[in-house]
Amino acid sequence: MNEIQNLLGDQAPVGYLLRDPRPGDMGLVVANQAVVYAREFGWSAEYEALAAEIVAKFIREFDPARERCWIAEKDGKLVGSVFVVRQDETTAKLRLLYVDASARGLGIGRRLVDECLRFARQAGYQRMVLWTNSVLTDARRIYEMAGFQLVEEEKHHSFGKDLVGQYWARDL
Repeated sequence: MNEIQNLLGDQAPVGYLLRDPRPGDMGLVVANQAVVYAREFGWSAEYEALAAEIVAKFIREFDPARERCWIAEKDGKLVGSVFVVRQDETTAKLRLLYVDASARGLGIGRRLVDECLRFARQAGYQRMVLWTNSVLTDARRIYEMAGFQLVEEEKHHSFGKDLVGQYWARDL
């Protein structure tokens, strides 16, 4: 429909859509994350295992009133995703934000984070937290623009690399 409307000139092209996950998407999320972080940062299969564990827990323990996943799709291809999960009664946790290189610059990452914040407020959370690594500069920039503040840093060796883990948080 978007393609038809674009050809007819009825509206500017959207470029992507956000949707709920469908069968098979969760496996693609894990695979895409593993490929992106291996290619761009040289991370080992240890990261793929972590992503798979996060996704499996989301599927097994899913609470639709307090948790959510968004899939970003462009031209029929999964190009991004993010999760909101319950950390505790008042705190939501943002997990596994990623946007494929082919879709960067469209505002997908910022929109995914905005959707997380909106959902968390509506679900009654008072705070949102996340964990990332200092090398993920594009994601960190999105978090800063969304009002997150760096709370703590710690050096660690994970995914075959020496990294600096970062904890970010913001009130809702």
